[in-house]
Amino acid sequence: MQKKMMFFLCKVIAITVLAIPSVVWGQTAPTTAEGFVNRGLEYAKQGDWDRAITDFNQAIKLNSNYAAAYILRGRSYSAKGDSDRAIADFSQAIKLSPDYGQAYELRGYEYMQKKDYDRGIVDCTKAIELDPKNEYAYANRGAMYYYKDDIDRAIADFTQAIKINSNFAKAYQDRGDAYIEKDDYDRAIADFTQVIRLDSNNADAYFSRGLAYAQKGDPDRAIADWEAVLRINPNDASAKRNIERAKQQRGR
Repeated sequence: MQKKMMFFLCKVIAITVLAIPSVVWGQTAPTTAEGFVNRGLEYAKQGDWDRAITDFNQAIKLNSNYAAAYILRGRSYSAKGDSDRAIADFSQAIKLSPDYGQAYELRGYEYMQKKDYDRGIVDCTKAIELDPKNEYAYANRGAMYYYKDDIDRAIADFTQAIKINSNFAKAYQDRGDAYIEKDDYDRAIADFTQVIRLDSNNADAYFSRGLAYAQKGDPDRAIADWEAVLRINPNDASAKRNIERAKQQRGR
């Protein structure tokens, strides 16, 4: 079976600047690095990444040792799909604050996007060393182990992410996909079912659970799950094809 792509969101990073005094919008234009960071955060919340980057540039111009500004600009570049610039910013943040665990996690994520799994694993491992409760670092490292065909380590990392955050739907989803790689369909179904409990509109979970049921020789349940996919995404061509195939096999 061809491996599914796994994608993870990184932690929200506004927490890095909570101590910064806020700008009074509409009354005062930013004049300090902290002020530009705050306004950049507001732009980032709106998805206006270009303006956010412009403000983070200004913050860095005023204070070139401002690690949080590099992190936030790197996150903005990441949102725009510019992994190279994101990596450069996270690397600079690490130079300025070598114990900043989230910077390693974020850089590891970008290495994963570039399919540089070895570097990504090193960064996520460092992030875990600095913050053993970082579920995203475990989940991202697990995804990279999965891509490297180290399924047992992948499952171990997804499991640890779930221990830290029992509501981490994406970790259940990807652990379920890893169980499918091991032909452990019962455990896979249990994980996909948990995803659906957490998010009843998760089409990926229904689709994957349908695959597991099909592999177990249960076409009726497989069809039911793929029909659920179509209720969520009526144009899902893969679900439609799978339903037709399952109906043909059931009729034999």
